[in-house]
Amino acid sequence: MKELSKVMTNMEVSSVRKLSKYADAAKAAGKKVYHLNIGQPDLPAPLEYYERIREFNEPIVEYMPSQGLPELLKAMEDFYRGHGFSFRAENIAVTTGGSEAVLMTLLALTNPGDEFIVFEPYYSNYNTYFTISGATPVPVRTSVTNGFHIDREALEAQITHRTKGIWVTNPGNPTGTVLTAEELRMIADVAKQNDLYIVSDEVYREIVFDGRQITSFGFLEDIHDRLVIIDSVSKRFSACGARIGTIVCKNKELFNIIFKLCQGRLSVSTVEQHGALGLYEAGYRVINQVRDEFEKRRNVVYDALRQVPGVECNKPEGAFYMMCKLPVEDATEFLIWMLEEFDVDGETVMAAPGEGFYATKGLGKDEIRLAFTLECSLLEKAVSILAKGLEEYNKVRGVV
Repeated sequence: MKELSKVMTNMEVSSVRKLSKYADAAKAAGKKVYHLNIGQPDLPAPLEYYERIREFNEPIVEYMPSQGLPELLKAMEDFYRGHGFSFRAENIAVTTGGSEAVLMTLLALTNPGDEFIVFEPYYSNYNTYFTISGATPVPVRTSVTNGFHIDREALEAQITHRTKGIWVTNPGNPTGTVLTAEELRMIADVAKQNDLYIVSDEVYREIVFDGRQITSFGFLEDIHDRLVIIDSVSKRFSACGARIGTIVCKNKELFNIIFKLCQGRLSVSTVEQHGALGLYEAGYRVINQVRDEFEKRRNVVYDALRQVPGVECNKPEGAFYMMCKLPVEDATEFLIWMLEEFDVDGETVMAAPGEGFYATKGLGKDEIRLAFTLECSLLEKAVSILAKGLEEYNKVRGVV
């Protein structure tokens, strides 16, 4: 047989799902597994979504326009304008989830040898799309000591003639960090001074806690010629499986390339675009409910983790993730042990190994990402099981 693609063969597996086979085996053995590894909210999608789906009864399920269902583009335009953004329907492309938006953006921007600044730890699935597009991620390290916020000197030190753009996730996945308006202005200034694009993944934009203001590069009109915003309905409307994302871009030349990519894949699901109309009708009623529920869960899981000996973590400012440093040498090994060899009354915990959220080799080896997407009582139980697991694991290995 002829050789398969070396690039795809060598592509890293998703750190979010890499332990799935161990979880499946644990469940097959009769264990209950608390999934803290994946950002899948357990909150119901709004009724308006289902009403729109049920109302769809067209005799032919036609392709929609490649850019998106016109009514949905108008609903998105109204949503952005309600935020105070100046985006119009002509600046928006509907995609099959935020993941396709990431891929299309990279394909539209990347030439051989191009590099993108990323702030590590960062969403590990970006690596899939960096690999496909040929882009190279160049990490700028952030630290738990300052809440994973961004230092200008560290950013500028990584910029070279090969740098094409700066990639930002705000609020952060996996850190839960919400960048300040001052940080966004600083990044914008650095991008202008070095003629770089800014790609801002804002799928968690409204999920900010403790009364924080929403921050977005979309508020900075002077960088709209170099800005791409990645967005989706999955988190703010609790509709991950709807797979409706968006690319927002005012740069006409860049948007024309994105439009050609949209044409190449024909169109996004006709039925799901009609369903998404209901999500935008639900609007801030649902968004505020989602935000408030995750703030409660954040408080529960953070307070519980602070009581676990040896665990270090920051209090997330937004999204529904947190990075935790564990008192173990190898978090992946520990998580596999939790699934294979440990349980409390037939129950155990699964999280995402932290190493996969770093581009710098060796970092994150003793860290995990927790997604606080379960209801509060289940989060308390899951953290209690994690704590008992850590105690037993280190006892078995002779660690005091």
